[in-house]
Amino acid sequence: MIKVLLFAHLQEEAGSNEVELELDGMTVSHLKRELQQRYQLSEMDQVMVAINEEYALDEDKVKNGDIVALIPPVSGG
Repeated sequence: MIKVLLFAHLQEEAGSNEVELELDGMTVSHLKRELQQRYQLSEMDQVMVAINEEYALDEDKVKNGDIVALIPPVSGG
């Protein structure tokens, strides 16, 4: 089981601040596409991803027990 934490507008789009998935062994890129399709999330290309509190690249793999955070870009002044 992979726990995915959602922040900012991703929470609103998914209707929850976290989801759990049975998707062991997929890449971060594949996980983002899967989440986008399941929860109709927008703007996943610029979302930063952290696995177990360390930033991850699109080609990194996600495994059972990981906690993945999806962090969208934030604007401000």
